[in-house]
Parts: sequence; C-alpha cells; structure tokens
Amino acid sequence: MTTAAPRTQVITQHRFGGPDVLEPAHRPRPVPAGDEILLRVRAAGVTPQDRQARSGTAPLYGDPPFTLGSDVSGVVEEVGAEVTGLRPGDEVFGRVDGGGYAVHLTAPARHFAVKPASLDHVRAAAVPTAALTAWQALIDIARIGPGTRVLIHAAAGGVGHVAVQLAKAEGAYVIGTARADDHTFLRDLGADEPVEDTADFDTVVQDVDVALDLLGGTHGPHSLSALRPKGLLLCAVPGDLGLSPEDVEGRGMRFAVVQPEPSAERLTKIAALLASDRIRVHVSAALPFAEVSKAHELGEGGGVRGALVLVMPD
Repeated sequence: MTTAAPRTQVITQHRFGGPDVLEPAHRPRPVPAGDEILLRVRAAGVTPQDRQARSGTAPLYGDPPFTLGSDVSGVVEEVGAEVTGLRPGDEVFGRVDGGGYAVHLTAPARHFAVKPASLDHVRAAAVPTAALTAWQALIDIARIGPGTRVLIHAAAGGVGHVAVQLAKAEGAYVIGTARADDHTFLRDLGADEPVEDTADFDTVVQDVDVALDLLGGTHGPHSLSALRPKGLLLCAVPGDLGLSPEDVEGRGMRFAVVQPEPSAERLTKIAALLASDRIRVHVSAALPFAEVSKAHELGEGGGVRGALVLVMPD
C-alpha cells in the first residue's frame, strides 16, 4: 500500500487583485535539493512588496498562481546533501524568493542565518527584507560613517525604522520623515531630526549627503532639493520612482536603485546587531496565518509603525 506524501498548508492566489484574492491551499511538502534546507516556518513577514506583487502593481513573480512571502523565520527540519553550515533543529531567519506564506518551504541554505536566541520568530520574520535593504543602501552603496547626514523617508515603517537604527550604529546624523505622531518613536530609535512627511519637506531639510527613498512618487524629486552637490539618492521602490537616473545626474547628484538579495553573510552581521540591541525590531501586529487578508488590509491602510507578521499554525 502506497503511503500518501505529506502535505503542507500555503496561501496562494490565482489572479491579481485586492486582499480577497489570497486563499488557503494545500500542496505536497517540498523536498530540499542538495544545497537547500526544508524550513518549518514559524512566522512570515508581510512587506509592501508582497502587497504590490499581489495586486500586480509590481509583478515580481510573473502571473498567478503563486505564493507570496519573502521574509521567514523558523526551524530547519531537513538539509540537502551539500549543506554543511546548518542542521535540523537550528532556528534560522532569512529572505527567500517568494513562497514564504507557507508552513513548509525549501530554499538555498545560503539565504539563512542563525536566529539570535534573544529574538523570537515573530520579530525575526520582520527583519530580513528591512535589514538587507537598509544594509545594501547605507553600508554597501552609500558607505555612510560618522557625521554623514542621512535622510530616510517613511522612517517609522518596516524598512525605515531599521534603517534609522543602522545609520545611527554607523555614527550618521539621521533625519527621518514620518507622521507627526511617529516622531517620538523615531527619537526613541535614535533619529536626530524627525520631520513631518509633507510635500514641502525639502524646505526644512537641507545639506543631506544621502537620501533613502522608500516611498517613490514625489519623494525622490523633492529629495534632490535637500541633497548637497554630488549627494546620493537611493531608491528602494519597485514601482514608481518619480524620476529617472538622468534627472538626478542632470542636477549634479548620484543615483542608485536598491534591490536587496538574500545573504546569509549580511544577515549574520545583522544578527549580531540584533543580539546586542543596537537594532530593535518593532512589530505593529502579529496575525494568525488564516488572517493573511486582514494583514494586507492593514498594510494598505497606511501608517503602519514597524512591521506586520503572520504567525503559522502549530
């Protein structure tokens, strides 16, 4: 008698649309390839990129059907024959190329780092995209250091609040745009100068070395007025940039697009900052896996402080 293959639960969608297109499904439990791990997911982050992929605004995974989710934290259940750095039972967190809204998934081991013992799975799942985006932008590209004047848009959001702390850890002077009721939160994170997120923020923000745009639209063009000559505008928005590289270069500034990639090496460095409390992660809401549509609705409502996370069933 043939034994049925074990199955696992996922969230899938068969068309682009609003949060209501997300629906539970079951599929065979995946088997790790030689360089992969099988992860029992305990929590998954809900990012703006997930919402854009769901709606088709930024079709990151092609056409449906697909399973969203790039940020996960969980426990290693199996490892492929080529994996040497991880073993079953390890608690890890990482960024995957989609498929994170699942109870089990497989992905290359090089996408994961060991989770700090002081961090639970809910907070760990909020880290990967936010921290990798901030790291690539501020450390790898901008190479900020003591005294660098850094402007961060959406500074109280999932990526922004991590970027504020990473910039402060590097000794930068941090200006963050956010709603007025988030300014105390930003100061608690270490921001030197919270600024209300209005269309004319560039009338009060000047002489910036680096601007990190996490919103798109008019924020990029207005940031040019706040930058010093040869300043650097970093854009981490997969949709509307609001300008072109030629626009920036024509104003005597520099421009770079931030596209974070999975990296165990960077996540290991970030884990050390988390373990030492130099970076803290704020989770606005942790919702049950079955309430994924509600999580997306909360995100689309705007004004989320920190991150949104899905908690997997036991």
